[in-house]
Amino acid sequence: MKFHLKLRFAILVATASALVLGLVGVSASAASQPSGTITYAEAPGAAPDWIFPYTGYQAFSASNINQFQQLMFRPLYFFGLGSTSAYVPSLSLAETPVLTNNNKTIILNLKGWRFADGQIVNAESVMFFLNLYEADPTGYGGYTPGVGIPDQVAGVSGSGLRVVIHMKVSVNPNWLLYNYLSEITPLPTSWDVTAAHAKGSCASGAYGAASTTASCKAVEAYLDKLAVATNTFAAGFWQGGVDGPWRLTSFDSAGDATFQPNRAYSGPQHAQVRYVKEIAYGSEATELADLQAGKLDLGYVDPSDLTSPAPSPGKAGANLGSLNAHYRLSVVTPYGFDFAQMNYSASNPLSAVFNQLYFRQALEESFNQTSVVRSADDNYGVPAFSPLPLGAPPTIAKPPTNPYAFNYAAAKALLTSHGWSEVNGVMTCSSPGTTASGCGANVAAGTQLSFSIMYATGSPSIDLSVNALVADWAAIGIDATASANTFNNLASSCTVGSGTPWSICWSGESWTYDPNFYPSGDQTLLSGASSNWGGYNNAQMNALIVADTQGKTSLSAFEQYAADQVPVLYMPNLENLVEINRRLVSSLGFSANPLRNFLPEYMRV
Repeated sequence: MKFHLKLRFAILVATASALVLGLVGVSASAASQPSGTITYAEAPGAAPDWIFPYTGYQAFSASNINQFQQLMFRPLYFFGLGSTSAYVPSLSLAETPVLTNNNKTIILNLKGWRFADGQIVNAESVMFFLNLYEADPTGYGGYTPGVGIPDQVAGVSGSGLRVVIHMKVSVNPNWLLYNYLSEITPLPTSWDVTAAHAKGSCASGAYGAASTTASCKAVEAYLDKLAVATNTFAAGFWQGGVDGPWRLTSFDSAGDATFQPNRAYSGPQHAQVRYVKEIAYGSEATELADLQAGKLDLGYVDPSDLTSPAPSPGKAGANLGSLNAHYRLSVVTPYGFDFAQMNYSASNPLSAVFNQLYFRQALEESFNQTSVVRSADDNYGVPAFSPLPLGAPPTIAKPPTNPYAFNYAAAKALLTSHGWSEVNGVMTCSSPGTTASGCGANVAAGTQLSFSIMYATGSPSIDLSVNALVADWAAIGIDATASANTFNNLASSCTVGSGTPWSICWSGESWTYDPNFYPSGDQTLLSGASSNWGGYNNAQMNALIVADTQGKTSLSAFEQYAADQVPVLYMPNLENLVEINRRLVSSLGFSANPLRNFLPEYMRV
């Protein structure tokens, strides 16, 4: 977020389109000599462009993290193997954390794996990341002000293979592991430099000390410059810090990447092929042509490419005839939810209207998601009405009830009963004021429900979805104009402080809970959260989210409240359609990963 996105615009970790692969395969020993090549399609226009695992918000995407960085640099705690999003202790660099002192003290015991340059992944490696985070929290894409790491950390110490974190408050153990400890990527001390051959003291400095902060900011500034210099990606500087199963051996200006096995990998699953090649694409059509030519082992298709709909959610229908001989089609629903941001700030000309709950209810209730899934997505999608991801275990939350099922008449009645009348086909405020039958606070007489919905173009199914949404709203007198733009332009324009007037923005992709795996809302709906682009601020929502970060109860109350309040426009969650070459071998079968992980070490040809 993982953001997603990967960006994480609705992972925003979200990424702009992309593969979601984590295939479980045959194990091989480190001593075996792998052979063969696996070719993997990067999403169009989403080639990796940032290598440093302390990744800023603008580069916080699955394309950079799940499908590039994590082949080389593994997080402290790993999630998502095969078809699940679960915690994977065997692939984690530390033992499961131990919490004491009423869940205010966290003890991390490292396993002693090694970087490619021989350095042990130790406490100093973890302190390096944590010291960077304390020095410049806004420089990391997963930061949420006021909660978690680093804002609720009282102190950190580390020695040998042991790190101890002291929190200011008692925390929910699952929330801390799934949303914050999961984001820590141990870093080698060879990167602790402020310039070429100029040693820093970010890794070795005391947590929170002024001298450590100063050094870390200098180190970060230097590494950030290198992080976008793609000609350095395969160089010894970065590759000496590899602790994952793959090392990058070439990277060109287009974004094509070649990996070879890291023979020093300490983990349980070693590479079974000699090369993994990630191929960059400028368009979906070009990638589809390469699939049809049999040039890829792992690729993807848009639902509009297929000629037959899915028989049911999560099930693959008939594959394209031109692909079926060489590929099997795999389908997965991302572990997240899809939504369009609504702007509650003054940069929205209709901010006073969007701040009215009845209006947001009418927007959601007049949107026929089931029809969109059927017509635009060929049934490869799932309607959504809350932040709870499909497949979340009941121990996390009881699935909420849908408060606003599709109903044109009820949606229109919400508007007319609150002072709106249709004038020339557009709902217009005729009864201003804050009474039960008024348009609401600060909504002036004559205000019209006319606005633009900006969205990221890129696939026919997205265009069809937006067209259907606009038509649904028009049926109850809401005049929405669709405005297509690039994903990157939306990411810079659709924020409260951008200076660009906007009402609704949709990235076209779901928010994937990665690397924040606990769907507690602190990344998206908490006031001030980095991914709360529209400036949503609700005291009760904030209280529910904060309570979930500190207690042990399920997220049921939060999830139902988020459904009831419609803080974002819930969109159908589009499934990912992955094409897998039949020459790939796996003893356990193939399945796409809901976190968009790419783990080629589990495959062979």
